[in-house]
Amino acid sequence: MIETSQLTKRYGDFTAVDAIDFKVEPGKVLGFLGPNGAGKSTTMKMIAGFLAPTSGTARVCGHDVVAQPIAAKRAIGYLPEGAPSYGEMTVREFLDFIADMRGLTGAERTRRSEDVIGRLSLAPVLAQSIDTLSKGFKRRVGLAQAILHDPQVLILDEPTDGLDPNQKHEVRTLINTMARDKTVVVSTHLLEEVHAVCQRAIIIAQGRILVDATPAELEARSRYHGAVSLSTVEVEQARAALQRVADVAAVEVDPQDGRLTAFPKPGRQIFVAVGEALKAAAVPVRELALEAGRLDEVFRTITQGEQQEART
Repeated sequence: MIETSQLTKRYGDFTAVDAIDFKVEPGKVLGFLGPNGAGKSTTMKMIAGFLAPTSGTARVCGHDVVAQPIAAKRAIGYLPEGAPSYGEMTVREFLDFIADMRGLTGAERTRRSEDVIGRLSLAPVLAQSIDTLSKGFKRRVGLAQAILHDPQVLILDEPTDGLDPNQKHEVRTLINTMARDKTVVVSTHLLEEVHAVCQRAIIIAQGRILVDATPAELEARSRYHGAVSLSTVEVEQARAALQRVADVAAVEVDPQDGRLTAFPKPGRQIFVAVGEALKAAAVPVRELALEAGRLDEVFRTITQGEQQEART
């Protein structure tokens, strides 16, 4: 559905996107992650045909976005960062305008309009001008225009930005539902979004792809992968018990909340042994959890390492 080859964007001597290669198959949601200025939005804009690449290619449903721009754009629903629109229009007028641009007519136009209005709960604000909407409703209107023509490919730049927790859940549910028969690329800085909607994640920094992996594979790179964390009022007693477990390599205590984390030796599993050690030492435990790994720590390690390398 989406394929890039050596996709590059330069502004003078500055390289915003540096020879990116990746593919996304139908029915998949790809998370595009990176710090501010990493090249996420520039890549999205090139795939959507909004920016011309300096070199390299991007293809959508087999159509080159430069050589066959109309065919490529027909297959794409694009939500830019910030969900720009025409603020003086009402929501209804804006959706009618998008329907005109997409060539929707007759019963299909009515069906698609009613579908997006219902999915994104826009009925209460249809007669309201977009400028007067809250940030969350503006984001919903942006999503509505992106999916109005039922595209094969969705490119969503920060799709839940500005939404409250309930609205985020609704939008993520919508993305998961649509992804069953579409290809979706989600550019985000929210690591929780990767867990919620993505089967695969690319981490980009300095315009280059650093990692392309599943969320589980990323978590496995965390030093917390396989660690055991716990909460107790008897911190020192618990620490002593954990340090006696043969396969525990280290024990750390969070200075803010007193939570303990026991880290396993390479290749070892310690959850059962830790539980037994705490029970034997009669340590009262409020919570005991096996860590899958922490994406935020992996993200920092990968991107900060790249930034340090760039400075040297």
